[in-house]
Amino acid sequence: MYIRTTSRKNKDGSVTKYVQLKDNLEVKEIIVGDGEARTRYILVRNPEQAKRDKAERDRLIAELKEKLSSIKRVDEKEHTKAICALVSSEKYGRYLTDTRRGLPKIDYGKVREEEKLDGKYLLRTSDDTLSAEDVVLGYKQLIEVEEAFRTLKSTLDVRPVYHRLDDRIRAHVMLCWLALLLVRVAETRAKDTWRNIRRELQRMHLTQLKLPGALATRRTETTAMQAQIFNSA
Repeated sequence: MYIRTTSRKNKDGSVTKYVQLKDNLEVKEIIVGDGEARTRYILVRNPEQAKRDKAERDRLIAELKEKLSSIKRVDEKEHTKAICALVSSEKYGRYLTDTRRGLPKIDYGKVREEEKLDGKYLLRTSDDTLSAEDVVLGYKQLIEVEEAFRTLKSTLDVRPVYHRLDDRIRAHVMLCWLALLLVRVAETRAKDTWRNIRRELQRMHLTQLKLPGALATRRTETTAMQAQIFNSA
């Protein structure tokens, strides 16, 4: 089922519009059907996430253009293999379509369709006693809890535990918990995900140059994004 994400007219002629919530979220309630077949949907939009989604897609499209250009330069033996790898790619394949010559090209119609979903997700509930805000914020809290467990298990490696003594095991878990707390503080203050924060800060490098009788150090220029992260600390 496809539901338009723009404002729509109800049966009484009124128009359903987005309602602003806290945490930079906008919601729109959509009712489909009547009576027992009635289904309540809540469309959620995050304008900041929409900007990030667009920036990420623009980056992928730029990479895809470069890869399509490089395919034309490979020899015939590697040509077919390169095309198959690109078309079957989970990252790039969804933006491609075949041409009459059998060569893939970027399908900008698919790109425009994906743009309509930037920063949006759809919730469905059968509980009419909950407000749209309660449903959205409750779901958001659930996502944050699940993300916290994933971060503990993967990023912070709370498991496996190589300690045997109880005190050392407790210390290991406590350190992982403190690291998770710092991650959440950084995300809250920078208003971005830890993955994006870490990726941006990893672009900063320090180089040491050994000169005759001296040692010079130079680092990369601070980007606007890095400065924003530091200022939010």
